[in-house]
Amino acid sequence: MPRPPKWRRVEMEPQFTYFKPAGIPKRILEEVIINVEEIEAIRLKDLEGLEQEECAQKMNISRPTFQRVLTSARSKLAEAIIEGKAIKIEGGNYCLVNRLLKCPACELQFNVSPKENSPDEISCPHCGKKTEN
Repeated sequence: MPRPPKWRRVEMEPQFTYFKPAGIPKRILEEVIINVEEIEAIRLKDLEGLEQEECAQKMNISRPTFQRVLTSARSKLAEAIIEGKAIKIEGGNYCLVNRLLKCPACELQFNVSPKENSPDEISCPHCGKKTEN
């Protein structure tokens, strides 16, 4: 009997969960399903620009596991783009955790619940300025 999968930590669920090529009706498109933890791996590595070790720590997984998750996500994205398939983001083994934000003005670091708005809409509790990732 295989070991149950480990829950991966995710700081936020994606706001948009479906993408399709323009001009093609949804009913005739094939879909590629990308898990939420795969999107988190892409966000941390490619958007935030973090090193793999730091990404793995944030997701509470080993570095080799992070590499496998990231490779799977990138492969699915490439398949969708090259072959003109829709991308559907859903499911996976993940739990939401607080996100650490930093104020650009006073440099205060504070946690934000995953239920709160996007970082662009959150103000620093100390000085009131808009935050950055």
